[in-house]
Amino acid sequence: LEIVVIILNENDNSPVFPQPNLTRDVPEDTKVGTAIVAREEVTASDADLDTIYYELTTTVQDTDGYFAIRGVNNPEIYLQKALDYDRFNLATLLLYARDRPVSSPEPTNTATATITITIKQSDTRAPWFLPCTRLHSDTSVCISSPYSGRVNISEMSTDPLLLEPGPIYAVDPDYTINDRIVYSIVGGNTDAVFSVDEDTGNLTMNKIVTSPDSFLLQVMATQVSNIRKYSVATVEIKVINKSNFPPYFENRVYNGMVYVGLPQRSFVYQAGDPSTPLVITAMDQDFPDV
Repeated sequence: LEIVVIILNENDNSPVFPQPNLTRDVPEDTKVGTAIVAREEVTASDADLDTIYYELTTTVQDTDGYFAIRGVNNPEIYLQKALDYDRFNLATLLLYARDRPVSSPEPTNTATATITITIKQSDTRAPWFLPCTRLHSDTSVCISSPYSGRVNISEMSTDPLLLEPGPIYAVDPDYTINDRIVYSIVGGNTDAVFSVDEDTGNLTMNKIVTSPDSFLLQVMATQVSNIRKYSVATVEIKVINKSNFPPYFENRVYNGMVYVGLPQRSFVYQAGDPSTPLVITAMDQDFPDV
């Protein structure tokens, strides 16, 4: 009598990842669609020789949708959405491997792999002239106001010019890179009247100005290690007549009066004349018509 015994495979083994914990450094400017973790590194094995089904989730808030797997049976992890270092710089992914589909009513064995993604800041932004105001909707943009200053006609200044809202100064907004910034004048410097210090951004005079025409300089801030990253700021220099006299008040003492109980922003009246608001005026001999 010949007896044939067929051994039926029981699903008594869980999938096994080659590495249950992985770490990856991902540059911020990585292109969408790029593989972050290769398929071979996250393909689980199963002693029961079952087909493995994969699912990827994230544990860090606001990082959903940035990383994905190629397919339910292909665990290669790729970048699905462009990264922004200012939004987040760390993500923790959980990759599940199951030996049955999620919808299967049969008992399922599961394995989990943890993938830690560290985002590395890339040189993606041009220098910012300070002070500037950042846009909440776009963290890559910071809007600065033009600089302004003035010089006296026919007078040579040996000190750096005083500017508003402050001295010429730019920074690399990719702050973990913090590339050195150099400055140059690229426009508006008629007759080479002005110079800018390459390292400090201080603006100085090379010669006197003999006409009342204003200057509208374009100053460029360039990153030393990446000359393709640069920004240009406008500097308006007004040429004025030298002020020889200080301003002075028309009166040394002004006397006013108010009534009890007046609301805010009410007039202060001249003492002895309750119908005339108190007015304080100053004069300057350099500007007799002002």
